[in-house]
Amino acid sequence: MIIKDINYIKHLNAVFVLFSKDNRLNPTHISLYIALFHLWNMYHFPMEFYINRQEVMALAKIGSKSTYHRSIKALSHWEYLLYNPSKNKFKGSQIMMFQFGTSSGQEVDLIGAKNGTRSGQEVVSKIKHIQTLKNNKNDTKLENLNFKNFSELDKRHCRVPNPDHLKIDLNKNYDEPL
Repeated sequence: MIIKDINYIKHLNAVFVLFSKDNRLNPTHISLYIALFHLWNMYHFPMEFYINRQEVMALAKIGSKSTYHRSIKALSHWEYLLYNPSKNKFKGSQIMMFQFGTSSGQEVDLIGAKNGTRSGQEVVSKIKHIQTLKNNKNDTKLENLNFKNFSELDKRHCRVPNPDHLKIDLNKNYDEPL
């Protein structure tokens, strides 16, 4: 049976919101979920489908079987999907993906809107970059540093006779072999 009302974009957006709020996840979990979602999409969103471990590991860029099994079991335990492992190596494990972000109506984003109305497209990201002001006032850029007489200043304050730790011989005979 195929699920007809899966909206690819809404589902992924909802999952990414869940991912951003879930501190248990690491990049392997996310990569594995995206690989499984890709297969689910390729099979046209059936209620359940069967997977080949090697194929999923290659799609998710996972190199270790133990990492794969640990991650897929964690995703199942955390209810991102339902994983039913197969004991038969000729029959793949069964996966049932849960639906996220699918609804019957149009979603309206009222965040930042005045009186629930909005005209035009929001261009600026909602996430503020805290470092922007600090970076704009950063005085340690190379063009702001004064390098005039830097070598003389360094030599005057240095207590080591040769600050580069090189031996200097003023009476060097350049005809001698090295």
